[in-house]
Parts: sequence; structure tokens; C-alpha cells
Amino acid sequence: MTHAPAALKTIDVAALAERIRSGERAALARAITFAESRRADHRATARALVQELLELTGKAIRVGVTGVPGVGKSTTIDALGSRLTAEGRKVAVLAVDPSSKRTGGSILGDKTRMARLAHDRNAYIRPSPSAGTLGGVAAKTRETMLLVEAAGFDVILVETVGIGQSEITVADMTDVFLVLMLPGAGDELQGIKKGVLEIADIIAVNKADGDGARRANDAAADYKAALRILNADSGAWTPEVLTISGRADLRLDTLWSRVEACRAARERSGEFSARRAKQQVRWMWDMVEARFRERLSEDPKLAERLPALEADVAKGDLAPTVAADEIAKVLGF
Repeated sequence: MTHAPAALKTIDVAALAERIRSGERAALARAITFAESRRADHRATARALVQELLELTGKAIRVGVTGVPGVGKSTTIDALGSRLTAEGRKVAVLAVDPSSKRTGGSILGDKTRMARLAHDRNAYIRPSPSAGTLGGVAAKTRETMLLVEAAGFDVILVETVGIGQSEITVADMTDVFLVLMLPGAGDELQGIKKGVLEIADIIAVNKADGDGARRANDAAADYKAALRILNADSGAWTPEVLTISGRADLRLDTLWSRVEACRAARERSGEFSARRAKQQVRWMWDMVEARFRERLSEDPKLAERLPALEADVAKGDLAPTVAADEIAKVLGF
């Protein structure tokens, strides 16, 4: 009896969804692989799975975590996540790394940096795909977030590895945005731009143990002063600053209580549901734009015409606006 190659087998979406509902990790991993795949049939399967599981999503608390390299993100997430799983929570850690195309980030690297969570049955660590634009990585992370929620994870920590636009993207897909800072260094030295402070819900000055305690307290006072200026009208939640140590497991209970307080304040005001609704609609339009980009890259007529257009624009012989009109005509817009 011959068997069809695995790539040609029809995926039973309903059966796979049921395995995800039951918390089967292998099924979850397979579903996320479909979401991350560049194959059209895999992406279609991922979309069908998300739709099938949609009623089980949206209940987790989604927290974005950022900070410059060396600030202790992984150590803090490992300690905080372990504390939460010990309390009976199920924690998923998702990494958004638009730079991984250059640095070659790997699953092994993420798991060795979070040694406790990597061996915790109530935790799940998943890095971003190792290639792709920030928009593409973010789209896959959104799908992955819904899949892990459907599998029963009630806390999702989305770690942004890069500094820059990735912070805005992660803040736009989470409920609470946490920025980790180093003690004794201003935001210019840390590569943190003013815009990141403006979207922070909580600033936690890390490494506030031992000799770093005094410098952490001084830095916290500076950030509090900055937030008073930047967040005059912050809605239901006024951003807060605190000092922690992921390495020493210091005040992580306080940090999590403030995360929950932020979400609770937004739920009471109605801001939370409005925020989630906007995120969903924005995701839809992001996907529409992604489809157009795919059409641009795959259209054979455009591929034939594009080099000459780009050359003419680069030489200054053709205005970019005219070239854009030409591209639109080729695509039938």
C-alpha cells in the first residue's frame, strides 16, 4: 500500500484543533510551524486553525517585555515566569526578533537563556522565525499568540529583542507593555528612545540588588520625573516605575501585581476591550497589506517591468509617483 508524501497529505484541521484544545504540545508546535511557514497551503491551514479555535482565545493576559541587550530580559522572564507557573499559571514566552535574519537566533539560544522555564511543563518558549521583515514576524507572532491561548496558556510574555520599531509593534499586540532599564544609565546611553518611554505602562529598573540598589533607586527617580512630563494624559492607567532584580528574584511579585493592576484598571474603564478590538482590526489591515506585498513579489508581468522602472527612478529619469502609477497599471489597480 502506497502512502502520499507528508507534504501532500490533507490536514484534518478539526482533529488538530481538538488536540490543541486538549493541550497537546506536539500539536501546538505543529500548528505554530504552519503559521510560520512560507507555503501557501500551510498558511491557509494556520488561518483555518485560528478560526476554528477563535472562541478559546482572548482570555490570557498579554505582556510585552523590552529592554536593551544586557538589561536582563531573559533572566527576568525566566524568574517571573517560574514564579507564575509555581502559582498554577501557564506561561508562554514568544520572542519577536526582526534582527534574527542577520544574527541567526535559534530555539536553543532562547531556551538556554531561560533554563528553568525550558524544563517547566507549564511553560512554552517559542522564538520568532529566523528570517523575515518585522511585519512578517509580527503577523506570525499574533497567530502564535492565539494558538497558545487556545492551548490553555493564560499568561503570554512577548519579548522584543530588537530596539526600535519592534517595541511599537509589540506594544500594539499586548495588554501591558513593560520596559526594563539598567541602573545608573540614562535612556540615551541605553539606546532607548523617548518614544519607548511614551508607550511604556511599567518601567522596571533591573539589577537593583547589592551594589546596584542605590543606582537603581536614583534611575527610578529620574524615570518617574520623565514619565510625569511624557504621560500627562495617560487614560485609565498612569505609568509606574519600580526597581527589581530578576537575578535575585527581588520584587517580582510586586512587578506582577502592577501588571495585573494595569489590566484591571483598563478593564474597569472599558479601555481594555476597545484596545483589543482596535488590535484585531489593525491586524486585519496588516494582513491585507501583506497580501498586496505578496502580489507585488509574485506577479510575473511586474517582475519583467520592475527592473527598468527602478533603474529609471534611480537615475532621476522617472518620477517615483509616475513609476508607482505604472506599477499599479501592471497589477490592474
